[in-house]
Amino acid sequence: MLTQGRRKKTTKPSTAWLTSWRKRLEVSEVTELLNNLEYKKEQLKKLLLRIHEGESVEKLKEEFRTVLSNISPLEIPLIEQELVKEGISARDIAKMCDLHVELFREAVKGTGEVEEKDLPEGHPLKTLYQENKEIMKDAEMLNLYAKTLATTKDERMREEILGVLEEIVSSLRMVGFTHYNREEMLIFPYIERRGLTVIATVLWTKHDEIRAMIKQLAELLRKREEMPWEEFVEKFKAKAGEVAFALSDMVFRENNIFYPTLKALLSEGEWKAIKMQEDEIGYYKVKPPEWDPGEDVKPLHPWEINPELNVEQLLTLPKEVQQALRGQPLEFDKTQLKREEDIDLGTGYLNIEELKAIFEALPVDVTFIDKDDRVRFFSPGERIFTRTPSVLGRPVQLCHPPKSVYVVNKILKAFKEGRKKEATFWLRLREKYVYIKYVPLFNEKGEYIGTLEMTMDIAPYKKIEGEKRLLDWRD
Repeated sequence: MLTQGRRKKTTKPSTAWLTSWRKRLEVSEVTELLNNLEYKKEQLKKLLLRIHEGESVEKLKEEFRTVLSNISPLEIPLIEQELVKEGISARDIAKMCDLHVELFREAVKGTGEVEEKDLPEGHPLKTLYQENKEIMKDAEMLNLYAKTLATTKDERMREEILGVLEEIVSSLRMVGFTHYNREEMLIFPYIERRGLTVIATVLWTKHDEIRAMIKQLAELLRKREEMPWEEFVEKFKAKAGEVAFALSDMVFRENNIFYPTLKALLSEGEWKAIKMQEDEIGYYKVKPPEWDPGEDVKPLHPWEINPELNVEQLLTLPKEVQQALRGQPLEFDKTQLKREEDIDLGTGYLNIEELKAIFEALPVDVTFIDKDDRVRFFSPGERIFTRTPSVLGRPVQLCHPPKSVYVVNKILKAFKEGRKKEATFWLRLREKYVYIKYVPLFNEKGEYIGTLEMTMDIAPYKKIEGEKRLLDWRD
């Protein structure tokens, strides 16, 4: 496992850097590996491009089998990355993945099992492997029960099977919210930082395809009364088979391609940071125990790592990864997250100019009252109620009509004593429908530090119906 510390300033790899690395290996080995590997990689790229151009997959299957028999699964993501640079879309590559994943099954059978045994309980990568076992079980059960449903004549048995299928499909919908979501939100940033962005893009594309397929399967179950039984069971059996195959393919792709790559590249500090955030997203049918590589291991977030792989690190990687990386310049993401003028906000870093712009753009106006009931801040931009600089430092009680001051004091007293967590109100104000929310604020010690008032016009939001997704946006 690689050990990476804090990110250090590095320079772009030069010819001398590559020469230094190559001199560390036997000349004959380098020549053989480069000649052999580059030839096979070029052959695979040509075959994938031929599929992209419309040639029959069945016709090319044997040619694929010949080339793939001598290529490590770890090399495929880098080849895919090259294809993207040559103009092939991630969606096209995701479709082509189905073929080479199918052909990889025999060549790398059992790799995932070996990798998992080397990991301690509670390790995030161990958890991913364990979840994949559960996903495979449910995928197989889905396929089995769907086929059984299609051949069952007994009405009572049909209802029982349908009940089981509803549970299975409901469970499988959680794969996208847990297993895939953890990979996308917690793990992908680390490989993207190292320049392997296409691996993440292709996997995410496949994740979304599976999410959509499971959703369609759930909708088909709900609408079964709207079509003849024979039509429903045939559609359901076919769709369930597709979902089961897609899920098992993804399990295979992760266990034998993605996870070994992660194991080779991510340090204990990176896994520790991932572990610290996992619970927030959740898991698929597993409850991992606590795991900590030690107090001396600092958790490393993506922006804190050195994304470049130096000579020593490259020589520590598995031989397959070394072969895949040799001669492939990666575009490392060296962006510095925290700048000199930034304020550490706990969940990110902003400078004063950015902070002001954010408050101005929010569709809500905000006022902060400190622990002594003094107005200390109000947001710029569009406001519901007038605020001028003259209000700053003023006791909040004097900002309200005398008849309502006693209510203001009751709310603040309840907040300070911890008896209430919010106070909400709504009222009509000409064409606006104003929603007002007060919440108490506390520091890390649990001490009251003030109250936040949030006000917004919710009239436009009450008119919203249906859905408008990101992909519906038009320029």
